[in-house]
Amino acid sequence: MTTLAPDAASRPRPSDALFAVTVFASAALVFMVEPMVAKLVLPRLGGSPSVWNTSLAFFQTALLVGYGYAHALQRLRSLKAQAAVHAVAMIAAALALPLRINELIGPPSSNHPALWLLGVLAVSIGAPFAVLSATAPMVQAWHARVFGEREGAEPYVLYAASNLGSLLALLAYPLIVEPGLTLSAQRFGWTGGYLAFALLMAGLAVMVIRAGAAGPTAAQPQAAEGTPPTSWRQRLTWTALAAIPSSLMLGVTTYITTDVASAPFLWVLPLALYLLTFIVAFQARPAIPKDVTLVLQAAFVAICLALLPFHASPFALLLPVNLGAFFFTALMCHQALVARRPPPERLTEFYFWMSLGGVIGGSFNAFLAPVIFDNVWEYPLVMVAAAVVRPWGDTKFDALTWTMFIVGILAGVAMPILNHFVAPHIYTKVVFAGFTQADLFDLGVKACIGAGVIAAYMVRRDGLMFLAMIIVLWVGAEAAADRTDTSHTWRSFFGVLRQGETQVPALGGPTRMLSHGTTLHGAEALTPRWRCNPLVYYANSSPIGQVFLAEQKVQPHLRIGAVGLGTGSVSAYVRAGDRLTFFEIDPLVIRISSDPRHFAYTTRCAKGPVDYVLGDARLTLAKQPTGVFDILLIDAFSSDAVPTHLLTEQAVAGYMTHLTPNGVLILHLSNRNLDLDGPAQAVAKAVGGAALIQHYRPKPGQDRGGWPSPENAVIIARSRAALAPFMADSRWKLTDAGHVRPWTDDYTNLAGALWRRLLQKLDPNSEG
Repeated sequence: MTTLAPDAASRPRPSDALFAVTVFASAALVFMVEPMVAKLVLPRLGGSPSVWNTSLAFFQTALLVGYGYAHALQRLRSLKAQAAVHAVAMIAAALALPLRINELIGPPSSNHPALWLLGVLAVSIGAPFAVLSATAPMVQAWHARVFGEREGAEPYVLYAASNLGSLLALLAYPLIVEPGLTLSAQRFGWTGGYLAFALLMAGLAVMVIRAGAAGPTAAQPQAAEGTPPTSWRQRLTWTALAAIPSSLMLGVTTYITTDVASAPFLWVLPLALYLLTFIVAFQARPAIPKDVTLVLQAAFVAICLALLPFHASPFALLLPVNLGAFFFTALMCHQALVARRPPPERLTEFYFWMSLGGVIGGSFNAFLAPVIFDNVWEYPLVMVAAAVVRPWGDTKFDALTWTMFIVGILAGVAMPILNHFVAPHIYTKVVFAGFTQADLFDLGVKACIGAGVIAAYMVRRDGLMFLAMIIVLWVGAEAAADRTDTSHTWRSFFGVLRQGETQVPALGGPTRMLSHGTTLHGAEALTPRWRCNPLVYYANSSPIGQVFLAEQKVQPHLRIGAVGLGTGSVSAYVRAGDRLTFFEIDPLVIRISSDPRHFAYTTRCAKGPVDYVLGDARLTLAKQPTGVFDILLIDAFSSDAVPTHLLTEQAVAGYMTHLTPNGVLILHLSNRNLDLDGPAQAVAKAVGGAALIQHYRPKPGQDRGGWPSPENAVIIARSRAALAPFMADSRWKLTDAGHVRPWTDDYTNLAGALWRRLLQKLDPNSEG
């Protein structure tokens, strides 16, 4: 460790607080801009959760660049030279401001969305982000040089301050910034924050130089005598311990955003927990000791892997279980990482390799996994792999450990046996004490899961046994969870699609379905009688079906536009003389729905022409002629990853310009976790349209051939006269937004939508 010369030691030095404030401010700016920029770019790519994962992978790469720059800067012996170079870098990075989405890369590409997004982020925010990211290691290195060997001057503590700033900024975004400020205000506010930070950084640099630690002859800090050089094994260990939490963060983010909504409101949860693990791990006295971490990590991981395949489980259960498993696994890895940290003289190198691990973990999820896996296997696989970080034990097992290990293995093996050999023979008749065979089957699977979880927890002290147990538990649960005959699985940037078949007695036999995550995107009966009958959301009795049938009665030829393709069910309403255009962002969906080997609606059922426009609907619809559509269906909200930019005041106003004078706009708003009715009704009022709403709940036996499902829909027209056929129908009600504020391109409030849906679930008498 470098010791200050006597004359330098006598000069005034900046306080620890100034170092901490500088690191805190830079981290807050870095992690405030992440959800902000992702929200800016989200509308260009249809609201896919992969937008956030790709953005995270980019930000991790930019963080690596910043850390590498900070490490290289330490080769300059003079702090004056370091400060001068950094000042030039900050000024050059400011040329990318004010914060905005740079149009230099051109329009978004649906065929190569990840490459387009990386290019846009690089030219829009790459330089300011990398320069800000360099602050934490650079300021910690300055701190080490200014204070030398002063007792208690541990520079790693500043890393906790950095992550605290990051955490508070992330939490402030969904709770304060996003609901309270427009995007324009956010953009210019962040730009002002960057300029203010540049002045703060300059002030710190001046004080550090005046402290006398940076004279032209000052030596660069060297390792203490006897300290061995950093080995490649150490570097690879740092990298691996950082890569696992990074990968898990993107994995759990994909899970959450697919099941609720692709929005900064939910994106920040895993990232905030990720930062919290750094804060705890780098504390001088960790709030969560390592032994406690290992106990809780074993419990959460066992439960998580057992429940992960069961997508229909209550989200209120799955969310905390998945977040808990991620948090304690990441904390376990980061505590192991901190235990292996080098002396302060090598902290910039340590941060570089740690950041490299973050890039590797994030890039694996964002770029490699979608290519090599047809499902989101990377999340459970990395969680299983994290078990190698746990202590391996002494291989001396007592009778209880062996007993629990055998019980767990038997429970895991029993689950696929139950699913493949017992499930096909299940009947619904009562067999015992009021339980059907299906009830007893479910109880048997749950008993196996419970036994496997308990067994895995009991053998947690031995890493090898625990690893074997959670693998058997997860594989067994996967085999027992899916009773649908899944014939095909595809994966693209926009998500995972599954084609499966199930028996529907009302349709006389097998029905083919297309799902995205846990959301059904359409179904088609395979029996000849019902083959071209529109099903579920598009059934004749549904609000969408009602509009099509009513418009067909008064117009011999219809020009139809539909945002969201799915299985192409809307094609079943296309008569000779009609024309339908689908607006779809995912080329994979077009490929599947237009292939009669998978679904026949667009190829065999439509009597008139059907064509496709590839790209985000906001952008592609804007290029269509005005006043041409008799029916325009916006059916992109039933998916759980809600593209909120399609439901703003500006978006709906744009849709209205493409309607004929008597045309009707249909907003399909069904969603399990978000109340979209309020914002849609408020937007309808804001654009000056006439609007009606229907909460459709099919009655038993209703529309037997349509296999209808519950549905919420709003219809909007330019005038009340265009809605006359529906005004007389008691199923349609006048819209009433209440006190809900209309969403705009500058304002959305997903937290409010989530809260309203929760209240509706608690009140059975409420609509929606």
